[in-house]
Amino acid sequence: MTSTDRRSLDAQAIEHHYDLSNDFYALFLDPLMVYTCAYYRTPETTLAQAQADKLDLVCRKLRLAPGERFLDVGCGWGSLAIWAAKHYGVQALGVTLSREQVAYAKAWIAREGLEHLCRVEHRDYRDLVTEDSFDKISAIGIIEHVGIANYRAYFEEIYGLLRPGGLFLNHGITRNHYWERTPQWDFLVEHVFPNGELDTVSHISTVLEEARFEISDVECLREHYARTCRAWAERLLAHAEHAIALVGKRKYRTWLLYLHSSAVGFEQASIGLHQIVALRRDPSVRGVPTTRESIYTETPARIPGRAA
Repeated sequence: MTSTDRRSLDAQAIEHHYDLSNDFYALFLDPLMVYTCAYYRTPETTLAQAQADKLDLVCRKLRLAPGERFLDVGCGWGSLAIWAAKHYGVQALGVTLSREQVAYAKAWIAREGLEHLCRVEHRDYRDLVTEDSFDKISAIGIIEHVGIANYRAYFEEIYGLLRPGGLFLNHGITRNHYWERTPQWDFLVEHVFPNGELDTVSHISTVLEEARFEISDVECLREHYARTCRAWAERLLAHAEHAIALVGKRKYRTWLLYLHSSAVGFEQASIGLHQIVALRRDPSVRGVPTTRESIYTETPARIPGRAA
């Protein structure tokens, strides 16, 4: 497949899944419109709080600091870029191939008065070579759509966009070594994620190293994603009538099945969720701290004078 073909496939897949309807996704997502694994700090934590905690966890793992240039690849509705700009004072850029998401994010940024700190654009990450390098980069829920054969080129692109000494966080669904293709997976690829492809965390890490990254941290959030999918399914079911009015009964039932089956997959550990923090090493720049203590503080650090 040529580079042009791959870009066309990626654009079509994103349009198929994410341009469905912002109103439809708002029925089952949290108020921050986060469509990736939440982070449940306690058994009582709500979906909304868990998603806010996940955004903050990513920012702390990346050690974001005021004034840094931050890129969120495949930024969705802008949740992480906006959170990072608002709470950590970074210059944030989010890119997505979904026009619906861009329109939503731009309106949100304007409401927050963050135009001086945050941009969300309809751009392919492969077109960012003209940008200045970034201090930190995240890719949340993107690796599943890249294609295993394209990993090396993808990670090399990210490496080239990152300044020496910078950090990259890759957050994505993985499979275990004994995973086998099932009719359930074929259904999801045909009807939900047209370009979906899963790989093991070990191989993803290997290709990151082949692209010259140093692996700094790996964390499994599989059980968190099982709970997230259950919460999404419950919320969608509770809004069945409205959902059907927006997208039709077939699409509604497809998404409900996809969310329930994903929850089962995570619960049974045939699929997982891993966050990998990788470093573009520079001998002249101090790397990440030697402990995780500042990441898992009970009260996440905030910039003085900024609202939580």
